[in-house]
Amino acid sequence: MSIEAGRTRRLRALPAPSLETTRDSTERHGTRRQWQTIHTRLLCLTDAAVVCAVLALAQWVRFAFGEVPEAGVPGSILLVVVVAGCWLTALSLARTRKPTVIGRGEEEYRLVTRATLQCFGFIAILSFLIESFVIDLDAVRIYLGVALPLGLAGLLLGRLWWRREIGRRRERGEFRTSVLVIGGDQAVKAMVESFTRDADAGYRVVGVCTPGYTGEQIRTLTAGGLDIPVLGGEKDVLHAVKLTGADTVAVATNAQWGNSDLADLAWDLEPYRVDLVVAPGVTDIASPRLSMYPVGGLPLVHVEEPQYRGSNRMAKTVFDLVSATLALLAFAPVMLCVAALIKVQDRGPVFYRQERVGLNGATFRMWKFRSMVTDADTMIDAMRRETDSSRSVFYKSSSDPRITPVGRFIRRTSIDELPQLFNVLTRDMSLVGPRPLTVGEGREIPRFVDRRMLVRPGMTGLWQVSGRSNLSEADRVRLDLFYVANWSMVQDLVIVAKTVRAVLASDGAY
Repeated sequence: MSIEAGRTRRLRALPAPSLETTRDSTERHGTRRQWQTIHTRLLCLTDAAVVCAVLALAQWVRFAFGEVPEAGVPGSILLVVVVAGCWLTALSLARTRKPTVIGRGEEEYRLVTRATLQCFGFIAILSFLIESFVIDLDAVRIYLGVALPLGLAGLLLGRLWWRREIGRRRERGEFRTSVLVIGGDQAVKAMVESFTRDADAGYRVVGVCTPGYTGEQIRTLTAGGLDIPVLGGEKDVLHAVKLTGADTVAVATNAQWGNSDLADLAWDLEPYRVDLVVAPGVTDIASPRLSMYPVGGLPLVHVEEPQYRGSNRMAKTVFDLVSATLALLAFAPVMLCVAALIKVQDRGPVFYRQERVGLNGATFRMWKFRSMVTDADTMIDAMRRETDSSRSVFYKSSSDPRITPVGRFIRRTSIDELPQLFNVLTRDMSLVGPRPLTVGEGREIPRFVDRRMLVRPGMTGLWQVSGRSNLSEADRVRLDLFYVANWSMVQDLVIVAKTVRAVLASDGAY
C-alpha cells in the first residue's frame, strides 16, 4: 500500500468535519475568546480602581498634612486624571493584559512592575523639566512616596487574585486551551510533559499529528500520563483541528518542518481563528532572555546571557543584607525559644554546622538548628541502605528515625533554617538560590555542580516552592539549573512570597 493510499484510508476512518462539527469548533473558539475578552475587561477595571484609589489617597494625604495648592481642588483633580491616564496607558502599552501574558505569574508581574516604574520615572523627569510652568513638585513627591508603592502593591495583588481565580476555574475544566500538537514522538512527549508540569497555563492536548504518519493503523501516544490520539500526518492538521475543535496548534521541535511549511500552516489556520505556537527548540530559558530578530525573512531567537554581574548582583546583595537583618530582628524571640528547647531536650549542641559548597566552589560552614540526634552524620550510610536510597543523589526521608521530637516540629515549620540568616549576612549564602550541596553531592550529574556554583546558594529556591522534598531528583536538578540560567530580582521576590505560603502550609516539609 502506498503512502498516499494509507493516508486516504486513515482520513476515511476519521469522522468527516461536517457543518455541525465546524460550527461546534467555532463555538468553542468563541467561548475561549469570550472569556479572554471578559477577563481582560475585568483586569482593566481592577487596574483602574487601584490606580484611582491610591491617587485619591495621595491627594488626601497632601491636603491633610500640607497646604492646599494654588491651583486649588480643580487643578488637583486635573492632575490626578492626567497621572491616572498616564499610568493606565503605560500598563496598556506594556501589554500587561495580553492573553498570552495574563495569569502567567512572573512575566505578568514583571511587566506590571516595569510599566509602573517607567510611568513614574517619566512623571518625575517631566516635573523636573517643567516644574515652574505646569506641574507642582510637591504633588509629585506625594505620588512617589504614597501612590507608587501602594499602587504597585495593589496592582500586583489584583493580578494575583485574578490569577488564582483562573486557576480555580481551570480546576473545574473551564478557561482551558485545547491544543493540537504537531511533531515527532519524542518532541511531542516533551511538550505534553511541559504542559502537564505547568497545569496553571491551562493547556489541554486533544490530539497529535505526527509528520510521516501514514494512518495504516490507529495508534495513540502516551505522554504526561495521558493517552493522546494520533489523528494524522503533517498534511492532516486542518482536518484534525476541525475534528477536535482545537483553538491552538503547537508545533514541537521537528527538523521535517521548514519555514515555508509553517507559513502555509499559519495561512491555513487564519480563517478558523486558531492560534499557532512554535517551540523554539531551547528549553528551560525564561522569556526575558529570549528575543526575536528577523534576518532576511528568517525569524531568529536570540538567547541573552544570564545576568550575574554588575548592577543586578549589587541589587541582590542589598536585598539580601537588608532582608536578613530585618528577619533576624523579627525572629530573634522565636530563635531563642527554639534554642532553649533543643538544649533542654538532650543537652546536645543547639546548632548543626556542616561543610557546604558555595559560590565558585568555595566551601563554607552552613548553620542550622539541630533537628537530629548528635551522631546523625555517622548513621547516614545505614539509613540509605535501610531505605534503599544508596544510589539517590539527594537523601531525605519523612520517617527518618534520627530526627528528634523538637526537630520534627522545627523542620515542619522550617524554623531550623533560620540560623542561615547569619550565612546570608556573611555573604556565604543568599536569601534565594539553589540549596547548598554537601561536598561531592551531585557530582555524578554532568555539569550540574559547575552551573550551580555560578550563583550563591540560597535559603529558599525554586524547588522549595514547587513541592520541596516531594519533588523527584530530576525535577530538583531541572529547577536548580533553571534558576541559575534565568535569575532575576522579580523572580526572587516571587519565590520569597511563595516560600511564605509554602511554610505556612508545611507543604512537603520533613
